[in-house]
Amino acid sequence: MELINPLAEEYAALFTSPEDALLTEIHQNTIDTHAHAHMLSSRTQGKFLSFISTIIQPKFVLEIGSFTGFSALCLVQGLQNDGELHTIELREEDASIAKKNFSISQWNKKIHLHIGNALEIIPTLPFEWDLVFIDADKTGYLAYYELILPHLSERGIIIVDNVLFHGQVLEEPIKGKNAVAIHKFNEYVAHDPRTEQVLLTLRDGLMLIKKKK
Repeated sequence: MELINPLAEEYAALFTSPEDALLTEIHQNTIDTHAHAHMLSSRTQGKFLSFISTIIQPKFVLEIGSFTGFSALCLVQGLQNDGELHTIELREEDASIAKKNFSISQWNKKIHLHIGNALEIIPTLPFEWDLVFIDADKTGYLAYYELILPHLSERGIIIVDNVLFHGQVLEEPIKGKNAVAIHKFNEYVAHDPRTEQVLLTLRDGLMLIKKKK
């Protein structure tokens, strides 16, 4: 199901500030060479991530799902001078690409790439997160959320990608394990008394979550 008119996406991109040259190169290389390029954040979404980061100015950023490194290099834009970004990727091939892209970035020393199962890695990271981006296996979203929330700072924000899952969450009945998992996640967060959230219809859906005061 096509939720966003391609012409509207093109128009939005036309009136969105461009990313830097490295991000443009990474984005295009991923599209040209990666078999699963559809997993890549759009340029407008990337700019949204960097926009949020520069507003929050996080000290510690967590990303679950590095892919080729584009979104991490957007999220790192507002990082404090003594801050760190930790990104986790399960697939070694994608991690290798991300590592190469990070190595030619000015942010290289502030980005820490972890390869493996996020459920095992997250508990080993002793930080309070100011900004979190979840864009990994959809059936794991609830588990990631529960691991992260106790360690989210009072001003922290969790950004969750693909919460519309290609429009499949709108179908009756909802079919497919990923769409079902996303719908259950959305319902769970909506009824969680600890947090408040807003679901944005940007690209494949982004949910922003923060703790209630």
